[in-house]
Amino acid sequence: MSREQSKNLSLGIILILFGSLFLANNLGLLPREIFHYAFSWYGWLIMIGTIVLIKHPSKLSGYVLLSIGTLFLLQDLDIIPNINVRVMWPILLIGAGIYYIVRQQQTSIPTGEAPDGSMDFINDTNIFSGGDYFIESDNFKGGSVTSIFGGGNYNLTKSKLSAESKNVLDVFSMFGGSTFQVPPDWNVRIEVTALFGAFTDKRKVIVDNTVKDPRKEFFIKGFVMFGGGELKS
Repeated sequence: MSREQSKNLSLGIILILFGSLFLANNLGLLPREIFHYAFSWYGWLIMIGTIVLIKHPSKLSGYVLLSIGTLFLLQDLDIIPNINVRVMWPILLIGAGIYYIVRQQQTSIPTGEAPDGSMDFINDTNIFSGGDYFIESDNFKGGSVTSIFGGGNYNLTKSKLSAESKNVLDVFSMFGGSTFQVPPDWNVRIEVTALFGAFTDKRKVIVDNTVKDPRKEFFIKGFVMFGGGELKS
């Protein structure tokens, strides 16, 4: 069995498990306490974190979701003392800071202009700020965008994807977000984990039925918390 088949099997087992829990609860065969813990808001965080880690074992956001959910579960079970809101907010900020530092260490984005003056990478940080940016490149490869209490609008409609690399844009948003406008023929895959936020695809259906080029594959990955982002065309 391949690694991808193993992941799909694991996801199928999780769906069967949760379906069985719902069925047992509806038939009165499951104690209310178990159903409460499994389907509380922190139960969903644990489930989402687990699914993220099954699909992407090295993805830090999966561990973040799983840790937060487990923390509140242990509180509800009276295994650890309750943490009030005044303590939880700083903990969330500290956790986000740790995630950001680790992410910066793991992500190495080249900078500088291409010979023709265009930018092949985005490497931008918006903290209590933002702006509108027009990126024009014949060999765009992705990059990194961080938005904290701010964000930017990035227009990539005049850019062409690199045919020599896996084109990945890594995003991190906390109390902020960014908008990305891409050409209609790009195949965009969004793999962003959201906690109290969302990264939405708002591209409209192209009237002239533009055919997407399978070679023009663009990945948007990352993590958003109390913020998000949008994809437009």
